[in-house]
Amino acid sequence: MNKSELIEALSVKTDVSKAAAGKSIDALIELITASVAKGDDVTLIGFGTFKPSKRAARTGKNPKTGEALKIAATTVPTFKAGTAFKAAVAPKKKKK
Repeated sequence: MNKSELIEALSVKTDVSKAAAGKSIDALIELITASVAKGDDVTLIGFGTFKPSKRAARTGKNPKTGEALKIAATTVPTFKAGTAFKAAVAPKKKKK
């Protein structure tokens, strides 16, 4: 599902216009991005948690020359799926 398909589905599910659904999705993405960029976690119970994660400096390798190079420490966004989301995607099999 791409963004336009998501907007269409949200529009139908919530009985609002596609324009309003698009604005809502854009606003949600903007708010999550801004919060994680500030260093805050965003937790949506049952769905998951978006949070910044520090990646330590490390030594890499130039694939073209094989030469070692230093990769600086950085902060990257991470997402951890919630229990309900995991269960919906991969339901547990019943034991016999």
